[in-house]
Order: sequence, then structure tokens, then C-alpha cells
Amino acid sequence: MAYGFGRADIAYLVGAAGSAALAQAARLELTPATLLRDLERLRRAYGAHAPALVETVRLRRRAAAKLADTEQWLFTDDALQQATPTAVARHRAARLAGRAVHDVTCSIGAELAELRRTCPAVVGSDLDQVRLDMAAHNLGDARNILLAKADALVPVSRAAVVVADPARRADGRRTHDPAKLQPPLPDLLAAYPGRDLVVKCAPGLDFDALDWAGEVEVVSLDGAVREACLWSAGLSEFGITRRATVLRAGRVETVTDADPSDIPEREPGEWIVDPDGAVVRAGLVRHYAARYGLWQLDPRIAYLTGDRVPEGMRGFRVLDRLDLREKTLRAELRRRDCGQLEIMTRGVDIDPDQLRRRLKPEGTRPYTLVLTRIGRTPAAFLCAATAPTS
Repeated sequence: MAYGFGRADIAYLVGAAGSAALAQAARLELTPATLLRDLERLRRAYGAHAPALVETVRLRRRAAAKLADTEQWLFTDDALQQATPTAVARHRAARLAGRAVHDVTCSIGAELAELRRTCPAVVGSDLDQVRLDMAAHNLGDARNILLAKADALVPVSRAAVVVADPARRADGRRTHDPAKLQPPLPDLLAAYPGRDLVVKCAPGLDFDALDWAGEVEVVSLDGAVREACLWSAGLSEFGITRRATVLRAGRVETVTDADPSDIPEREPGEWIVDPDGAVVRAGLVRHYAARYGLWQLDPRIAYLTGDRVPEGMRGFRVLDRLDLREKTLRAELRRRDCGQLEIMTRGVDIDPDQLRRRLKPEGTRPYTLVLTRIGRTPAAFLCAATAPTS
């Protein structure tokens, strides 16, 4: 169970004694195998402060994979889980450059840390005083940031743009129901009529059910879909209602529903391409395909095909097209000395792990099976996987 920080913990951790204690705690392994021994050692040296020291060091280590320049930050477990990755927050801050912004669910300040770089005035508010204390420490003496304790559903500033990140858990479980977010999305939208809004949501949200008048942006980072972001009409480009933003290796690629979407209907090409998840979630597969001269294996399936692989994407060179029958697949895999086998599926009800066990690949060569359907016909493509192009 995660440690529950109090304001007294924060006061200790940010002071000289706490900083010195954290430096000592950071020298310990604090792994599952050593945790009890390390905790006891810290208890002897720092008494009741030991749990807060352990939790802070462990959270800082976890944060390093997600957030930049946070080696001295303070976190709670929940706040770190919900914190926007730095690359995603930086992208959003670039879109908001030059505007006054109020983050009404600022938590420990991950979003504010990027907004302060691009926006002339930034307000951060939250109902959780412990998180606000952490944000004050994390952000240091930034002169263009004001922190306040306030309810996200009660407007307290006249900032040009309101940013919100409702909690995506209800009753201890992740929810995709807009009404069960905290604060509820319908209530949040009603609280700021006529204001420019940016609302971060789970990418699994049913956008069509929202009747959102602005833009829905789905963002991925290094191949993993991170969030959907609702941009009100005043912050959107004319004619754009869907946007996929792909952040990969320091590069930004954007596809929108204003881009061309005409693609040919052809037989499968030399390669199969699995488009980035942001493109799929945003419903922009055809637009992405048109940009790179690709086409779909089937109009209702997100797999693309063509004679080349877009830069930065992973492609699968087609070696053979087979009937999707286990006996046929097993015989061909044995003939090709298949060992390591990756199985990808779309449009067919097949469990890849169970099928792999039944196919029993025992050879030495790696392959990829792409299982899908074309029209009403199930299809299997035996492929040689390649690394992403650079």
C-alpha cells in the first residue's frame, strides 16, 4: 500500500534535515529483496520519517522514466501515476504558447512545469493541499506561476485558457465513462461556458458520444497511446475535429481529418504496416495511409499495406499468404524452421498466446504471423519482422 503523505512530511522533506536524510536514503537499494532491511536501517536513523523517505526515493526512481528533471521532486503514488509524461506536456505547452493558462487540477505540477516555459502567466489550483505543497516545492521560485487551493468546478481566475485533467478512476477502477471522472466531465464543461478549454482524457473515451464541438487529439509517445485531449473550438484549427499526434524519438508527427484520405483498393503489397495507436484511436488510418502511399488490407481493418515502410514505423515483409487453418500454419512454420513467433491479430477472434502454444514452434528462425480478414475471409500472412526505420 502506498504511503499517505501529510503536510508535516512535506515540511520535513523540503528542509535541510530532510534533504540530508533523502540523500542517505537514495544510497540504499530499496528493492523488494532489501526493503525491510533498508527500512529498519532508516528507522534507526530517522525514526518516524523513514516511510516518507523510502516512498520519496522509490517514487523519484520511477519518475525518471516518465518525467524530466524531477530528481528532487516530491510525489504521491497516485499523483505520479496520473502525471502527464514530460514529452506530452511539452507538446501541449507548445500549442498554448503565449496564452495565460489556468490548470484547475494541477496536482504536483508536472503540467505546470512545461506551461511556465511557454506561457506568460500560469495559475495552478487543486483541492489537495498536500499536492499543492509538493507543487510549490517542485516548481521552485518560478515567477510566472500562482498556486491556489480551489475546486476545479468553481472558476477562480480569468485566465484565457482552462486546462483540466480529471482523475480517471472511480470506485478504485479505471473508467471510460465521462460522468464518472473526477470531476465529472459534463460538470467541468458546464462550469466554464464560453471559455477556451483543454481537457485531458483517457484515450478509450467514447468521443462520438461526447458531442464535442472542438477537436479531439489522441497522443502517443514512443509507440504507446498516452491520452486523448479535448480542445475547444477557439483553440482548434478551422475544419479539424480529429488529430493524431505521434511523439517518437524527439520528433512530432501530426495527422488530421483535414488531410487527404483517398487511397486505392489493391491487393496486399510487399509490406504490412501496423499504424501507430494514436492514428487508429483517432480514426485517421486512411489519412495516414494516403500520406505514405499505402492502402488498407480491408476497409474495416486498421492494418495497412504497401511497397515501403514509413520512416520510424515497424513493417512486416510478407513472405507468404496462407489459409487461416492451424494445420496449414503448423506445417508451414515447421517447414521454415520457425522458433520465435510473434502473432498479431485484428478482425479475428483468436488469442495469440493460446494459438502459439498449439502451433508449437520449436525451430531457430523468428517470424511474425499477421492474422486478419479480408472481406469475410480470414487470412494469415507469414512475415519477417523488421526494426523501425530511422
